Amino acid sequence: MVRQQYAGEDEQLVRRYDYENEWVIAADVGVGDEHLDVDVVGETAIVLVDGETGLEFALPGSVESVDTNNGVLVVRGTQ
Repeated sequence: MVRQQYAGEDEQLVRRYDYENEWVIAADVGVGDEHLDVDVVGETAIVLVDGETGLEFALPGSVESVDTNNGVLVVRGTQ
């Protein structure tokens, strides 16, 4: 199942994939990894671009990992 939601002022696409025991959220932030930081506060991911809040989105459960690759943010967790 794929769910789509928009976040941030630019309506950047954030996709959520639900699997049997895990979920994955992917967001194309569009900037280099060296400009990205991610903070997880409770059930919310806050993406900072050069120290400024770029976007925020809700998380469906506990986070296992947060990775970036060429400006794509991938957050994985368990259900």
